[in-house]
Amino acid sequence: MDELTDELMQGNRRALSRAITLVESTRPDHRARALALLSELPDRQALRIGLSGTPGVGKSTFIEAFGKMLTGQGLRVAVLAVDPSSARSGGSILGDKTRMETLSRDPLAFIRPSPSRAELGGVARRTRETVRLCEAAGFDVVLIETVGVGQSETLVAEMSDLFLLLLAPAGGDELQGVKRGIMEIADIILVNKADGDLRATAMRTVADYAGALRLLRKRAYDPEGFPKALPVSAYTGDGLAGAWVEMTALADWRREQGHFATRRAEQARHWFTAELRAGLLARLDAPEVRARLREQGDAVARGEADPDAAAADMLGWLNG
Repeated sequence: MDELTDELMQGNRRALSRAITLVESTRPDHRARALALLSELPDRQALRIGLSGTPGVGKSTFIEAFGKMLTGQGLRVAVLAVDPSSARSGGSILGDKTRMETLSRDPLAFIRPSPSRAELGGVARRTRETVRLCEAAGFDVVLIETVGVGQSETLVAEMSDLFLLLLAPAGGDELQGVKRGIMEIADIILVNKADGDLRATAMRTVADYAGALRLLRKRAYDPEGFPKALPVSAYTGDGLAGAWVEMTALADWRREQGHFATRRAEQARHWFTAELRAGLLARLDAPEVRARLREQGDAVARGEADPDAAAADMLGWLNG
């Protein structure tokens, strides 16, 4: 374990891959080793950027172009891409390295696809711990790409310093393209494909969302002008440098005002509660509990017990 920790802190990519595999494992002995590893990590901080968007909006293309721009500035970039898992087989394609072929060969970049395993918001349960491993390995920027299902995206915001929403122009009713709940947690909205024949449409989309953002209640941890909408083109690279300037300006302002550290402390509290809740739910997998659940569920299905009464009886049995 000490050897793995040392190699990880030296930026060894193979050690980082092994460590991520360890924290993603569900075996009890692996989990114990993972917790021991995490407890030894230094407190290094990268800029954590969450990215979401509907399928087909060009998230992978954007990440490759954006990542290449950052590595061109000498920054080390880690990409944690979460792929949706099949509801039937439980499998995932995990094809992000294929879609980001150029970035995957960059020595300053690291791409790790992980299955969502049906987690809400398209975030693997151990993604937050993977972020810590990447920070310990010395990466400057960690990009967290989500499935983009449009539900429970707050989970992404709870492990990110900045949350980006990537949209496409001409997506129908612009104000219905993103629901209010997601807009409220977005720090920057990026309208992709702002090039060629779609550029004029993209600029109108940016104006529509900029107007919608002005109607939202101002957040205490944002400077004047944020959140904002910007046009970008992952194909031509236009707007990427400007978007990065806005991201760093926002992150720097939050650090200077103390919001950065406060937000990370709140996130740590959130994940403590979430892990405790997950542990309590895991206790339902005990054989005697599963048998009792099946018995109560059968009684409810036959109409012999009311669902609410059966649930109360089950909770009483668990507490007893």
